[in-house]
Amino acid sequence: MDKIKRLFLSFEQSFSLLFLLKWSFICLLIGGFTGSASAVFLWSLEWATNYREANKWIIWLLPIAGFIIGLSYHLYGKSVVKGNNLLVDEYHEPKKIIPFKMAPLVFIGTILTHLFGGSAGREGTAVQIGGTIADQFTKLFKLSNLDRKIILVAGISAGFSSVFGTPLAGAIFALEVMVIGRIKFDALIPSFLAAVFANYFCDVWHISHHTHYTISTISELTPATILWSLLAGIIFGLASMLFSKSTHFWGTLFKKHINYPPLRPVIGGVILAIVVYLMGTTKYIGLGVPTIVDAFNIDLNSYDFLLKIIFTSFTLGAGFKGGEVTPLFFIGATLGNVLIWFIPMPMPLLAGMGFVAVFAGATNTPIACTIMGIELFGIESGVFIALACTTSYLFSGHSGIYSSQYIGSPKHLFYKDEKGLKLTEIENKRAKKSHYKE
Repeated sequence: MDKIKRLFLSFEQSFSLLFLLKWSFICLLIGGFTGSASAVFLWSLEWATNYREANKWIIWLLPIAGFIIGLSYHLYGKSVVKGNNLLVDEYHEPKKIIPFKMAPLVFIGTILTHLFGGSAGREGTAVQIGGTIADQFTKLFKLSNLDRKIILVAGISAGFSSVFGTPLAGAIFALEVMVIGRIKFDALIPSFLAAVFANYFCDVWHISHHTHYTISTISELTPATILWSLLAGIIFGLASMLFSKSTHFWGTLFKKHINYPPLRPVIGGVILAIVVYLMGTTKYIGLGVPTIVDAFNIDLNSYDFLLKIIFTSFTLGAGFKGGEVTPLFFIGATLGNVLIWFIPMPMPLLAGMGFVAVFAGATNTPIACTIMGIELFGIESGVFIALACTTSYLFSGHSGIYSSQYIGSPKHLFYKDEKGLKLTEIENKRAKKSHYKE
């Protein structure tokens, strides 16, 4: 009997070794291509931002850029216009390989958005590029549907990790984002391998750099600071929900009133250009990294976070391309900055907590965001970051920037009937109930 057990265990470890070797090779390829693409993307974003800030007149051309983006997707990108949600859909209901054209379309669209003055981020672009590159290996290696799910996770992990320089958070994010409240452990090793390889290859090129943020002062962990952290988390969660609902609102509004898709970013571009001109500042367009850095060090305007919500949700809702995460960093950090008015905790700590907590609520990935906070700011602030992220996740409700996410485990028993539904299905269900009551 003992011999049989040992023989079985030896076979099991052999299969594990083969699994590890197989995915090490595949993830090396994914990491190499995605990390390199992210390096070029980050360099391009930096160039676009610097050029725009040196030539602010270019913002008046934003409507033209919007038309180019809208027309490109209308003519060539109808099958990939869903972006990140397409990756989530293909994970749950595999239909066909992600068309490779998604990568260049979102790359060019994002650079144009930033160059001409739209307010957007970079995570969505990197994730779409990573997912697209990874999925091409499905066909090349003739992978099964189960392996295809794993490779999509690896692609998302590689894109996220390399664009932010956070391999641990990137790996967890890819595992956590697919289903709210659940993590698929069958993709654990591939997700971490892809994240590490992609981050490595992005750094190897030395053509881009990641911004460094520092929490210089940490509160003492006491019952009072724990309660203040929970209050801050509630506020961050409500801000997350406001951002998600604002983005969906503008998207629905543009689709409802403008039937021709390429015209939507044109109208949106005209409005954005006029508003930026009237305000006399470019603070709320682009990535907004300088303001994020300032949030850790100096007092900011109380309305900065709200204006960034409006600018970014409007930009994306109008049909411009880019991610949401860096704007969410901006929103969270600037909101945390002003919470010192009534929360007796250090400004840098509140800014850091908001930085990741608003992101956690909007993407429904509290564990990944906690890990990200620790990677960026150090373990010393880890408890406060975890409290803020998990509380924000709870109070953002069943909403989020990825409408194709499924509810694996409801956030609380009050909404147990929503288990197994997509976020978009929940929104439609609530809208019908509201209409019926009226």
